[in-house]
Amino acid sequence: MSRVRRMLEPGEWRVVWVEKSPMHYYQSGFLFVPFGKYEIQNVMRGQRQFVPDDVEFILAEAERIDAAKSQLHLVDGRVLSYDQLVIATGARIAPEEMPGLQGAGWQKDIFDFYSLQGALALEKKLANWRGGRLVVNVAEMPIKCPVAPLEFLCLADEFFRLRGMRDKVELVYATPLAEVFSKPAVVPVFTKVMKEKNILVESDFHAMEVEPEKRILRTFDKRELDYDLLVTIPTNMGYPVIAHSDLGDEFNFVPTSPRTLQAKDWENIWVIGDTADLASPKTASAIHSMARTVAANIQLLDHGKALKDTFEGMTRCFVSVGKGKSIFMKFSYHEEPSHGLYPLPILGPFSMLKPTRINHLAKMSLSWVYWSFFLSNIFAPNTTYLPE
Repeated sequence: MSRVRRMLEPGEWRVVWVEKSPMHYYQSGFLFVPFGKYEIQNVMRGQRQFVPDDVEFILAEAERIDAAKSQLHLVDGRVLSYDQLVIATGARIAPEEMPGLQGAGWQKDIFDFYSLQGALALEKKLANWRGGRLVVNVAEMPIKCPVAPLEFLCLADEFFRLRGMRDKVELVYATPLAEVFSKPAVVPVFTKVMKEKNILVESDFHAMEVEPEKRILRTFDKRELDYDLLVTIPTNMGYPVIAHSDLGDEFNFVPTSPRTLQAKDWENIWVIGDTADLASPKTASAIHSMARTVAANIQLLDHGKALKDTFEGMTRCFVSVGKGKSIFMKFSYHEEPSHGLYPLPILGPFSMLKPTRINHLAKMSLSWVYWSFFLSNIFAPNTTYLPE
């Protein structure tokens, strides 16, 4: 919001931020909570402290968008009219989409870590767990932060080794993908990591249901995996407000022009973050570039100018692989992950597709950087993008 507000022409716009939660979450940090590496204060802050002074903040839940009338209806009955609307509602886990997942085993021997509640419950479980088969299952794609399941497995391997019980734990990754990851250039890297850590990969595993009483995960083609502890990445979907507005696809993600970030059916609606149905991964790193493109295009549209198609789907991420090392990779719509140094070709300091300690230091500093810089005005230059 800071970036968008400061890039709009001063005095020309009344900016209103509608937010349903009083708390802001560093969702990338949920991954570390089950292993005791992060606590609540690392991943949660009050929302209001990040609201720019000249932005009107409304703490309320949106019920639906009437795109034809350019109106936003709130659950409390209020109706807000808009000239331009930026949708950033994100994605949520929907465990109810898989039969049996929220049955008798939910938060007993079935957990998620994509929610803070799930991550905290899993932390308690792991603290006293004596071993067995731990299955990490991705229900279906797309998901937020697609490398997070791999990171979880690497952190779990390290966690159990440090507790002297790795030989009592079988780690299994059940994924609907044909390979360990969706990007071909990355597959050999993570395949090697999985083999070195003795993590079994069950590919093309399209989970259909769970039988919690028998502790069985079953696919549509009747393949079965038994588990002692199931860590699920449930179906990811957009929020009900998108469904109620008839704006989204079957997963409640909004069809979006990939480079301008304009909603495909409405010229005064813009989509950033996980809400969009884009081919780029649903990661936090992408939203900063998205905000820049949207702020520029709002001004251009308002002045009758051609839109900028500047968003390239760029994603950058560090992947923890244990033993104090992380892998760095970047890719976009048209650029595949590659080896080399970043951001400087000769000096780096980050090595791409190679586990290093420097990469890991950067990874573990991201929480502090996020709270201290990304949510402030420091990376939100007061710049407009109207042609002279």
